Amino acid sequence: MAGGFVEVSNVSLTYGGAGGTLAVDGLDMTVEEGQFAAVVGPSGCGKSTLMKLATGLVRPTKGTVQVAGKPVTGPVSMAGMAFQNPSMLPWRTTLKNVMLPLEIVQPHRSKLSRERAAYTQQAEDLLSVVGLKGFGNKFPWQLSGGMQQRSNLCRALIHDPKLLMLDEPFGALDAFTREELWQVMRDLHQKKRMTVILVTHDLREAVFLADRIFVMSARPGKIVVTRDIEFPRPRPIELTYKQEFNAIVQELRSHIAEARAAA
Repeated sequence: MAGGFVEVSNVSLTYGGAGGTLAVDGLDMTVEEGQFAAVVGPSGCGKSTLMKLATGLVRPTKGTVQVAGKPVTGPVSMAGMAFQNPSMLPWRTTLKNVMLPLEIVQPHRSKLSRERAAYTQQAEDLLSVVGLKGFGNKFPWQLSGGMQQRSNLCRALIHDPKLLMLDEPFGALDAFTREELWQVMRDLHQKKRMTVILVTHDLREAVFLADRIFVMSARPGKIVVTRDIEFPRPRPIELTYKQEFNAIVQELRSHIAEARAAA
């Protein structure tokens, strides 16, 4: 495949038509296949817009977006998505919430009825990987916030997406649970080897999880710094307390402060 797995080339997007809000402008980003990328920047810089562009939920006003070598012209079925709010359906058990994408995304939708046992086992296996073995029959209101977010990750991964988009997935959790889920996400990426783009305000999260970090300018957003993170994998959580780790966090913080000041 020529270029990266996700290619955003000279993209601009205006919300609300002519005279509307210019969200991103001259945006360029390349994410390689299997890479874990993180996107950081000032509030309102267009991080979530970038996520919508890469998954085909919005179309650029100018420029091109490609995933797996193909132009993005509509929703990307090979993508899984997880957001800050797990938005679990309260009337469905955890297991049935996890399996929901299989009812929507082809080719799984066509195979679900005849291969339900295999898909159910796949969902149970995912729940086990994230520490929720035996919780498949529980309803969302019976789970803690951290457990719901673990389930949300399983739902994003159940159809074996080649691209996983994470939009502040751990932002609403307490610090201890958040670090637990960083390690879950680290292990899932190591196991599945899918391409991941994480949008986050948490610079420690970005440095711990990512191979490459993109820093965006203030609105209209574009990439102003690209920073490779070369700590060996798998990374222990103790790394986050080391001087060399926190030096990178401070470096990124200064880039974002400069981006805000330039607004």
